[in-house]
Amino acid sequence: MLLLVGVQLLIPWIIKTMVGAITGTDGNVLTMEKVTDLALLALLVYVARAFLQFLRSYMAHVAGWGVVAEARKLIYAHLQRLSLRFYEDKQTGQLMSRMVNDSDKFELLIAHAIPDIAVNVLTLISVTIVLVNMNWQLTLLSMVPIPFILISLRLFARYVRPAFRERQQELGELNAILNDNISGIREIKTFTREHIETRRIDGRIDRYRDSLLHALKMMATFQPFIQFTSALGTIILIYFGGKLAFDQVLTVADLVGFFLYLELFYQPLHHLSGAWEQIQEALASADRVTELLDEVPEVDDAEDAVALPVPISGGIELRDVRFGYIPEETVLDNVSLDIAPRSTVALVGPTGVGKTTLAGLIPRFYDVDEGRICIDSIDIRRLALDDLRAQISIVLQDVFLFHGTVLDNILFGRAAATQEEVIAAAQIANAHDFIQQLPQGYDTVIGERGVKLSGGQKQRLSIARAVLKDAPILILDEATSSVDTETERLIQQALDRLMQGKTTLVIAHRLSTIRNADQIVVLGNGGIAERGNHDELMAQRGIYWHLNKVQAQDPTLVVERAGDADGPMSAHIRS
Repeated sequence: MLLLVGVQLLIPWIIKTMVGAITGTDGNVLTMEKVTDLALLALLVYVARAFLQFLRSYMAHVAGWGVVAEARKLIYAHLQRLSLRFYEDKQTGQLMSRMVNDSDKFELLIAHAIPDIAVNVLTLISVTIVLVNMNWQLTLLSMVPIPFILISLRLFARYVRPAFRERQQELGELNAILNDNISGIREIKTFTREHIETRRIDGRIDRYRDSLLHALKMMATFQPFIQFTSALGTIILIYFGGKLAFDQVLTVADLVGFFLYLELFYQPLHHLSGAWEQIQEALASADRVTELLDEVPEVDDAEDAVALPVPISGGIELRDVRFGYIPEETVLDNVSLDIAPRSTVALVGPTGVGKTTLAGLIPRFYDVDEGRICIDSIDIRRLALDDLRAQISIVLQDVFLFHGTVLDNILFGRAAATQEEVIAAAQIANAHDFIQQLPQGYDTVIGERGVKLSGGQKQRLSIARAVLKDAPILILDEATSSVDTETERLIQQALDRLMQGKTTLVIAHRLSTIRNADQIVVLGNGGIAERGNHDELMAQRGIYWHLNKVQAQDPTLVVERAGDADGPMSAHIRS
């Protein structure tokens, strides 16, 4: 950049020297040898300028996209650290927009605005020194428009930055809706919502266009004003410079040189106005990125976090645990529970009593409000999160599979596993046979969220992942209620194999699947209503006995009915 500024300052000097030699005002005689020398010098200057412009532009882009890449890595790493509570009311498309679209604007700042400002400020300083040396009075007169330009820059920043921020917000909203609609395309087609959703997307596209045009309108107003204001300097030079030349105070060569250098003086101001736009656009995006990075993880490693000694026995203790997603509503209140190492404990109860919540507290997806949870007598809040979660496998009812191959999804349990270990895990999960029947076997691409597989197949792949991880603590959100009898039998066989030798917490839906659990815990009214093994609870003829009776009358019933928290079973437990 420094070399580029120096090269650009030579061009007006060459022309000034040429004019001085032609008019004879500088005492030199114009000869063809001098013309040739000036022409060759000009050629070298323009070649050097072209090369330096390329070098500066390329290196600026290397720096700019390097910063964008590092910013995106930083944002993603921060998103990984944020707790699940943060994601409960966030749209995926908005977060993606902040990570991709907003960080993209940093390239404008690094690759364009900052280099432009550096070159143009250096040019302004250098040209000002040259002009003052030529005629300081005329230089001062030519700078009359400068205060107006500075005031306009400040006013522009005040109004255009919020406009750019609004534009990025609208782009985020558009991305969020597109992400939801593409993910839910099956539901849109099922309920024939194509026309309605098209109108909704069209409206968002129009809002983004309008917000963009609002920002561009201010930009379109700003640039002509800067150009008009800087032209006032040229008008002043024409009048006062012409008068000085007429009075023979200034030579013609000096006047021509002054015009050329003044053009070089105001050119950076035009570029600075463009750079100022890019700065405001980048800062508007930076505001949104900073807002995201300012989010503090609710669950994080303690400063004095300790590693969990391995191997662990897997004993779990809950002492006076209280938790609510919002302070006003307590989901679990004064819950105490001992889970012996390598034993199986089942959680029973209708929707909303806190079964999944209790299970989610053990891997610290959320932290308890009061009380404590211990593994092998160590408070889990003192453990490093990675160490804690490495000892826990989870099989959820709502299985999430990633776009990729069957092999990729099973390896999610343990990336370093061998092909033989993957096949062994699939066999334990009763998944190997159906995988072999797929077009490319373990290399079959299953689509986003495993769309090409049935519910039972997805469930068995998730079990294979857990088998491969082979963690000593296992949490099961049993998912056999929505599959056929044969698939349920295969899944239950796989689960029985998976549970062997592990401390297991089962969220039970079909009570017939938990008869052999070492301990059955019935949750209700925010706490533990009953506990014991199957025979003990049946002998009490309480809530668990009633639930079994209801399911015996209608085997298709499960304890938890999505969206039916006010059904007869829920009402019985509340009573």
